[in-house]
Amino acid sequence: MSDSYMGGGFGGSSSGWGKGGNPGPNLWEAVEQLRGMFEQKVAPRMGKGDVRAAVLALLAEKPMHGYQIISEIAERSGGAWKPSAGSVYPTLQLLADEGLISAEESNGRKTYTLTELGRAEVAASGDRPAPWPTAGSGRSHDTGAAGSLGKAGFELAQAAAQVGRTGTSEQVKEAVDVLDEARRRLYSILAKD
Repeated sequence: MSDSYMGGGFGGSSSGWGKGGNPGPNLWEAVEQLRGMFEQKVAPRMGKGDVRAAVLALLAEKPMHGYQIISEIAERSGGAWKPSAGSVYPTLQLLADEGLISAEESNGRKTYTLTELGRAEVAASGDRPAPWPTAGSGRSHDTGAAGSLGKAGFELAQAAAQVGRTGTSEQVKEAVDVLDEARRRLYSILAKD
């Protein structure tokens, strides 16, 4: 975030506000920067092959459909990693093409199961841990806690944007006070160390 938002909070100077006390473009820029920071911190880029390893590990436990796989990875990583459908479904197709999994369609939904070849592949890589415990590694915090913090920060940014879009001047000023107090309290948590 730029210095104007770190030091003064949202509204530390009147230059970010438009006519009638309504937020100007600087407030929206700050909210977008905040949202972007949390997305970068919470959604780490996983290594090449992690989706493949995660899919195989999950299917070794039981047959699943694509959405179940995505949800299970998100749950096991504490929300730190939720692969997109655009990475999971092509991986499923590739694994099927390689003969490692098979798909059975029921009620318009494909359920994927490991084949014998797929079980052999999983057994051969059994000494490697599943990728979700390492999602977000490099951080000194628990991935579940970091995921929760990012989600809370993102939701705070959304709420601030909503107040800015639809609130009265008085509501916006009150929201700025709340955000300034929240920022001070967050820094006080770090100061306790």
